[in-house]
Amino acid sequence: MLLQGSAGKNELLERFRDTPNAILVGSQSFWEGVDVKGEALSLVVIDKLPFNPPDDPVLAARIEQINRAGGNAFMEYQVPRAVIALKQGAGRLIRDETDRGVLMLCDPRLVSKPYGKRIWRALPPFRRTRSREEAVAFFAPDPGLIRASGRTRDERAASRPGSFARAGTRPSRSRSS
Repeated sequence: MLLQGSAGKNELLERFRDTPNAILVGSQSFWEGVDVKGEALSLVVIDKLPFNPPDDPVLAARIEQINRAGGNAFMEYQVPRAVIALKQGAGRLIRDETDRGVLMLCDPRLVSKPYGKRIWRALPPFRRTRSREEAVAFFAPDPGLIRASGRTRDERAASRPGSFARAGTRPSRSRSS
């Protein structure tokens, strides 16, 4: 397990790339400039939506300005900025057309708050699921393995919305919950 702050960013990334099954734990600030292609990075876990801290004086001034002008600062400013940051985090996973992986978003606000759907729809067209079993099955050792259905995992995934297949290689149907 590699932890942000235990070594320099470049050293951690080098060790992460070179160590099979390594786990790298870092905060949102660690996302920028991270480029790990291939199997070394197959799971990105984002624990909460990346909203800026409300005690940031620049953010507070911007919110006040938008609200004074009759706008909705949360929906017009904060949500779009969170979407951009979330896309940056998701972008760490798929760096080229051969990359594949799982993006796990743990924040329940994606499905429990009205703005969650807006954020959900703004993400890249990965196959989506809320099923733990489908996410785990994505990591089966042989992606061409024939299952009980007589079809490969990718064939089954292509026929069903909400399941995982090679992310970034073909468009998918999505569901919002």
